[in-house]
Amino acid sequence: MIRKAFAMKVFADCHAEYQKRHDEIWPEMVEMLREHGAQSYSIFLDAKTNTLFAYLEIDDEERWGKTAETEICQKWWAYMKDVMETHADHSPVTVELQEVFHLGNK
Repeated sequence: MIRKAFAMKVFADCHAEYQKRHDEIWPEMVEMLREHGAQSYSIFLDAKTNTLFAYLEIDDEERWGKTAETEICQKWWAYMKDVMETHADHSPVTVELQEVFHLGNK
């Protein structure tokens, strides 16, 4: 299992809308994430800094990397561009985080 973490930014006045959109995530988006190897995916919000912390477990880096090429991912990015920091292609601005500690199950 590969563990990944990254940070993103949500606009200060969009916390509730960001939450709402994820509460109502499209089934086809969930299906695509699973098809591309997402085993577990969580996003946390630090409301004081507008920082989103995402934690993801995948089974294959190359397979996961192809999510951005899917039509549903492109559609999701366009849907989310008004509530968070994004690039010109509407992909979220992300900062990959380095794992410095992990206490796993034995």
